[in-house]
Amino acid sequence: MQDALWKMSAAEQAEAVRNAEVSAAELVDSHLDRIAEVNPRVNAVTQLLAERARRAAARMDRQRAAGETLGPLAGVPFTVKESTAVEGVPTTFGTERFRDLVAPADAPPVARLRAAGAIPIGHSNIPTLILAGMHTRSELFGDTVNPWDSSRTPGGTSGGDAVAVATGMAALGLGNDSGGSVRIPAQFCGVAGLKPSTGRFPADHRILGPDDPGPASQILVTDGPLARRVGDLRLAYEVLAGTDPRDPRAVPVPAYGEPLAGPLKVAVVADPGGHGVHPTVRGAIETAADALRDAGYDVREVRDVPRMGEALDAYDRITMTEFAPNWPAVRKLLGKGGDRFIGMTMERTPPVSADELMKVMGTWMNIRRSWAEFLDEYPLLLGPVFTEPPVGPGLESRDRPGRDRVGSGMRLCTVTSFVGVPGVAVPTGMAEGLPSGVQIVGRAFREDLCLDAAQAIEDRLGVLAPVDPWAGGRAD
Repeated sequence: MQDALWKMSAAEQAEAVRNAEVSAAELVDSHLDRIAEVNPRVNAVTQLLAERARRAAARMDRQRAAGETLGPLAGVPFTVKESTAVEGVPTTFGTERFRDLVAPADAPPVARLRAAGAIPIGHSNIPTLILAGMHTRSELFGDTVNPWDSSRTPGGTSGGDAVAVATGMAALGLGNDSGGSVRIPAQFCGVAGLKPSTGRFPADHRILGPDDPGPASQILVTDGPLARRVGDLRLAYEVLAGTDPRDPRAVPVPAYGEPLAGPLKVAVVADPGGHGVHPTVRGAIETAADALRDAGYDVREVRDVPRMGEALDAYDRITMTEFAPNWPAVRKLLGKGGDRFIGMTMERTPPVSADELMKVMGTWMNIRRSWAEFLDEYPLLLGPVFTEPPVGPGLESRDRPGRDRVGSGMRLCTVTSFVGVPGVAVPTGMAEGLPSGVQIVGRAFREDLCLDAAQAIEDRLGVLAPVDPWAGGRAD
């Protein structure tokens, strides 16, 4: 059983530890062995926490021997994005400048996962400062490689976590998402990912000192888990949801809402905004729609989502205006070429005046209202995560056409982050040798409905990971 431990789902791993079928130490060692085998090929785990993880596992085994009740994620190894604090470990953001920025405490989501028994096993790679682009390439740690095809990006900015989970180096990954940064690497690497509603999970996204970032960074960035199975996302969701005094944004909304009268209506939009969609992505959406119909959902194609163009424009205007004052200093931290992605965006969408900013902030609320009305009629939306299969590494930073192509591809992710609603990315199978997938978007604070629908898709279409890098199939 030792050799197979890292292949098990997070739920299976935790149950095995609680039932004394395996020790937490054996579980951790199995994952450390897998990291030693696989990470040199994919470069996803950046700071390995091997001895810390072994000590945590030994404590857990002593607790179990003493008859203590273990948590729902007992012994489950997880990775943590390089931008999220793990106590006593540098939070580098992938840049040389922050190599020694040791975190004084766990970020709230790390603390919650630990409290449930999960064990952080390593930090995971990101684009430098989370700003260098969609591809997971950092100044400090280099490129992370897609385990299905080394010529394609694993996505980002939570690409390190997606690759670690997809290859069996961790059962869960803790990423974050402000426009697709959990969902895109989930699709590109063949795993599942959850972007929660704004305010669902407590977080702390401060970088240096006590000061918080501006409103866009406060509202748009949400932490979220990645896993090989939707059931494991649900476990992580239940653990991560709730309030914390360190984050006044987190609201005490129940993790599960009132049941809705069925059959539940699902709006299908394969080409949001009408900018085009690749045939394999359209095929994935049609396959997922059929799976939902088979599961009893009322699936209906609709013309489009609300106000796509306005939302994308407002998103860029607000974020670029917030970036502008610190851009000269940030640009230096991004290193050679790392500034191209944001730089091209700022050239296209320069910061606006104070008066204009007030107007566009009002537009933001107005667009959120339009989406709330849309999701009142259709509690769920089925659409693309990225409107193309996985693209080449760094496409978004090469030139303006590449940047615009990637920005268009992730448009539904960007808009749903902007309006603050939850989304679950779920695989639908393979297409032309690469993972394919879709996302299920729901009403604010109805992650439970998204997870239910994603589970229905997984039940009918199966799972893709874990995968051996570039072997073209599951690591069975």
